[in-house]
Amino acid sequence: MKVTVDEDRCAGHGMCLTLCPEVFEMSDDGWAVADPGDVPPGLEAAAREAIDNCPEHAIREIS
Repeated sequence: MKVTVDEDRCAGHGMCLTLCPEVFEMSDDGWAVADPGDVPPGLEAAAREAIDNCPEHAIREIS
């Protein structure tokens, strides 16, 4: 599993960072960014929770 953040939709709420800090971080501009690598299997549930709870629906799973 990989995830990506649509920088045009992200409003910098930080919910993803709160739910899965191992995968998401905030840029210097205050927008969320995702680790470009594969989400480790033990963190997939937390990454999906971040996807489901993003207020702007800016995060999605990619193949």
